[in-house]
Amino acid sequence: MTRALPPLSAWSSAVIAALIGFGGTIALIVQAMQAMGASVLQTASAVTALCLGIALAGTALSWRLRIPVVLAWSTPGAALLAASGAASPVSWPMAVGAFVCAAVLMILLGAIPALGRLAERIPGAIASAMLAGILLPFCLGLFKVAGADPLLVTLILIVFLAARQRAPLYALLLALGSGAALSLLRGDLKPLPPGATLGVLSPAMPSAQIGTLIGIGVPLFLVTLVSQNLPGLLVLRTAGYQPKPAPLLTVTGIASLIGAPFGAHGVNLAAITAAICTSSDAHPDHARRWSVGLLYAGCYLVLALFSPILVRFFLALPHDVIAALTGLALIPALLGATEGAMAAREERDAAITTLLVTASGLTLFHLGAAFWGLAAGFVALGIRAALKR
Repeated sequence: MTRALPPLSAWSSAVIAALIGFGGTIALIVQAMQAMGASVLQTASAVTALCLGIALAGTALSWRLRIPVVLAWSTPGAALLAASGAASPVSWPMAVGAFVCAAVLMILLGAIPALGRLAERIPGAIASAMLAGILLPFCLGLFKVAGADPLLVTLILIVFLAARQRAPLYALLLALGSGAALSLLRGDLKPLPPGATLGVLSPAMPSAQIGTLIGIGVPLFLVTLVSQNLPGLLVLRTAGYQPKPAPLLTVTGIASLIGAPFGAHGVNLAAITAAICTSSDAHPDHARRWSVGLLYAGCYLVLALFSPILVRFFLALPHDVIAALTGLALIPALLGATEGAMAAREERDAAITTLLVTASGLTLFHLGAAFWGLAAGFVALGIRAALKR
């Protein structure tokens, strides 16, 4: 006797989650890869590799663990890359080296229990403040664009705020669509840059430059862990699943490592899109809900096939449109990071120090602002602890 196919709700939940995850932040991914020195081909390769990593690792985990494991790319990590590249330009091989570093750290975290316990001791306020400092300049960039193009910013902001009230899941997609539509109507879309139409993988040899590894690779690992993997685990547990963190972290780290030479900066657990696929609305049978994870992974296989043409479309959009859409897409993440940074009253001084140093864009000794923000936050915590004795 054959098993019944997943219900229609499972298919629709998987498709909606994939579209939200991909469409809501693809503009940021394109901007991040450009900031890292990637060409059109390398940017297309990066998105293809990310989609393949999400699809294949998600399929393996959902099938093996029999739970709906929903993966995504690291949105905060992409914001970190875009900010780091703008502050201190790096070559593409150096960027790939940072991706490899972050992936190896994630694998070690999953494989060595002692490191997992050490990671749990990282103050949440400091990690959240670093993330908020990374995101803040992008969100402010939305309103800087308003000086040059007030119609664009007004339109996407109104669409976004209205959709957040009526259809919050689709707010980013609707704002993205309205911004792209306005560009098309005004004739602002540049000719599509030459490049592949279907999925492409272009490898690059990593370069192990110590400043880039410490200044980009380590912060990329931390923001991915704190803002993606840990919330993703919480979503699964809230849905009634109790997976061990080690296999999830190890497999996503391996997927990131395999994809890194092709430009994948980070494959990790999803949070918001995972909530769509793990709820009873997606599949009424808790024991069979893992099939939604397979359907979601299948959607990313399709996106991997057509990712180069989508990347070329976004590269043809005016820079102000990309900057505005990126800033808008990161507002919800900034809100969550700020709340996390200020949650513990006794850690607020350290948190605001971390946030401001990170947001400043400080580069010193070839190390970026994210590293110095973390360092300043830990120094502030150390001073507080020393003077309390």
